[in-house]
Amino acid sequence: MIKTPKSLRLHIGIFGRRNVGKSSFLNAFVRQAVSIVSEIAGTTTDPVEKPMELLPLGPVLFIDTAGVDDIGSLGQERVARTKKIFDRTDVAVIVSEQGQWAQFEKALLEEFKKRKIPIIAVFNKADLKGVAQSVIAELKAEKIEWLQTVSPQKKGMAEFREKLIAVVPDEFLKTPSMLGDLVKPGEIAVLVIPIDKEAPKGRIILPQVQAIRDILDNDSACIVVKETGLRDTLANFKKKPALVVTDSQAFLKVAEDTPEDIPMTSFSIVLARLKGDLNEFVNGALAIEKLRSGDKILIAESCSHHPIADDIGREKIPRWLAQYARCELKFDVFQGHDFPGNLADYKLVIQCGGCMTNRREILSRIERCRTLGVPITNYGVAIAYSLGKFDRALKPFADSLDYFTGKGR
Repeated sequence: MIKTPKSLRLHIGIFGRRNVGKSSFLNAFVRQAVSIVSEIAGTTTDPVEKPMELLPLGPVLFIDTAGVDDIGSLGQERVARTKKIFDRTDVAVIVSEQGQWAQFEKALLEEFKKRKIPIIAVFNKADLKGVAQSVIAELKAEKIEWLQTVSPQKKGMAEFREKLIAVVPDEFLKTPSMLGDLVKPGEIAVLVIPIDKEAPKGRIILPQVQAIRDILDNDSACIVVKETGLRDTLANFKKKPALVVTDSQAFLKVAEDTPEDIPMTSFSIVLARLKGDLNEFVNGALAIEKLRSGDKILIAESCSHHPIADDIGREKIPRWLAQYARCELKFDVFQGHDFPGNLADYKLVIQCGGCMTNRREILSRIERCRTLGVPITNYGVAIAYSLGKFDRALKPFADSLDYFTGKGR
């Protein structure tokens, strides 16, 4: 893979009313005509994304959005799309003009504070009017970073860069390792990658690529093998590997072929810890025990692909859950960034590994489910539970295994 995937980039959302200069601000900062600029209100209709490298932060993704004050039925749809960006925003930039700080800006501020998202207030068009002392006092009281800009002249862009670096969460400056605590330097991991109908031609999928890179970054080594060759591969080891990681759909065979004294788990469970909250997903999986005939389950798939026969989210997981629960269940599938408003109608939400989205969006979904009292788990955790391999899959994660044994038994 040549480019850093969006899911690993710092997401910087740009928000504000129509015609305050959000798009011109973005264009000025990235030094490119990314978004269309016009004096006509509502020029930006859909979120516009611009990836770039921003040192010392590394890969980032700017998202320009439609005005939060848009009107009319079409305007309200634009506002709804803008609000969906809240869920995946790591740093929020609130753009206003000529020193204005009123209803819409304050509503955005409160929303991002509630979500604990770092905020930068940008007062654009500062050549026309400065910021009132009362507004400055209000922002200082809230401990909000702010600055003034003149986008056409690129004034304030260097200061914005400094402010951005200052507010970025530490987790983006010190990216957590995917497998570093499980496979020590000099140790070997075995990655089991089935090549089936859903495997992309000529390449492997993103979680597998990320796992290989993470292992190399931690001065470890890995052997990649199909599930059909795992038994022979393990037999050739003089020293046992530190870990076996498999695609979730091959869990039964891999568990059978891997000796009990070799830790094993799945890519999806590793992602559950990296992108979300593994303990929360473990707790959510316990709801499988309570499923009854006719219960509705939401399958949340962060990527958009055309499903084929035996699709894991549409066929395999529903089949395994129905077999475990011994009843007929109802499943709804939502793809991409879509997430339903009627979450309370579901007895369980099953989120995919989330390799194509950022951690903020997964955590936002977890929080929404927690608020409504709806259990949430992920593909790998749900599969391991329904196949009766839960203890085995969680064994590499002592905290989560202890959480399960204390919570579920």
